[in-house]
Amino acid sequence: MNILFFLKPKNEVAFVYDHGTLRQVLETMEYHKYASIPMLNKNGEYVGTITEGDLLWGIKRYTNLNLREAETIFIRDFPRKADYKAVSADSDMEDLIQKAMNQNFVPVVDDQKKFIGIITRRSIIEYCYEKLKKSDSSY
Repeated sequence: MNILFFLKPKNEVAFVYDHGTLRQVLETMEYHKYASIPMLNKNGEYVGTITEGDLLWGIKRYTNLNLREAETIFIRDFPRKADYKAVSADSDMEDLIQKAMNQNFVPVVDDQKKFIGIITRRSIIEYCYEKLKKSDSSY
């Protein structure tokens, strides 16, 4: 099966740029109610994932942080515990499922490493659940 069947395209996904500020990222994540969010560079390439934990530990590094100071702190400077691994658009289901076991979503990139969207773990589970229901009803 082609993994693009599960793709939530870039234009339907909230993401941040690595040159965005801490304040911008906090506001984006709060607005979308995301616990983690894909991060792209200026060229639109996936460079990692920022999580709430990454933000908390990064904020801890700065003293007397206030919202004005948050406008001068760039998110690319935050250490990240673990980036979500991306798959290419032509990856197989096995690779997709292996990554989804450890990630809430799997970023998808094209052959030029440009971010094209995500595949959520939920969409994979829903697909597998529907397949399981169909195979159970055939007995």
